[in-house]
Amino acid sequence: MLDFPHQPDLPTLLLIDDDMVSREVMATVLTMTGYTMHTAPSGEASLELLDSGSCVPAAILMDAQMPGLSGTRLIEELRARSTARIVAISASKVPDDVVAACDGFLLKPFAADAVQRLLEGQPPQAAPTAAPVVATEPFLDPGAPVVKAETLAQLRDMMPETAVKEIYAAIVADLYKRLTALEAAIAKDDAAEVRRIGHSIKGGCGMAGALQAARLGALLQSGAIELVSNRNQLDNSTAMLADLRAAARNLESMLEQEFPA
Repeated sequence: MLDFPHQPDLPTLLLIDDDMVSREVMATVLTMTGYTMHTAPSGEASLELLDSGSCVPAAILMDAQMPGLSGTRLIEELRARSTARIVAISASKVPDDVVAACDGFLLKPFAADAVQRLLEGQPPQAAPTAAPVVATEPFLDPGAPVVKAETLAQLRDMMPETAVKEIYAAIVADLYKRLTALEAAIAKDDAAEVRRIGHSIKGGCGMAGALQAARLGALLQSGAIELVSNRNQLDNSTAMLADLRAAARNLESMLEQEFPA
């Protein structure tokens, strides 16, 4: 993450998210807004940070779906170490027990002002209920925007062009890594890992407004692509992988057009 000056009138935040892209995009945007940010890639790492005394946050933004220490167990450990408000963040439905144990909820992608409104005591955002996602082949809509124009404009208003370019370049690199991991999961018929990878793609790409890739991530996470031919989603893997590669290439093309060398 790039370093930017903070505003002393805004509180210190601790962001816990296992997905690198989501974590870096959120931290960069919130830092540019003026918050002092600390980040942790896991529940365990967040506890180590709090125990060290180097981070005394006013609020903790906690991804609701992480491997390892997560959910209500993590919330209990955080409560034992901090008086900070705990806000669950997620790109999808959050378990009821997590919602009940937290002080608020933010649905990814969210804007920086949503954090401020929540900390100012405005009513928290309602956690979403599960909604079916129906897919048709091809999974990628060739007419859909590659990047949400409003999100790109907001990022450009907040930070230098080099920083915006860095964010999208990191997303492209991460997408290609996810493709390799997805191919391995498909080869093992590991539907749970396919859904986990989809969750990560949806969250990270959604925060940066990468619409095409975010939708494909949502389809992978939901398992709805099995509706295409009444088969398991892994049977449709060839088309999905091709479309995800196309989304990554489209994002690369956007980078070249919007940020020429």
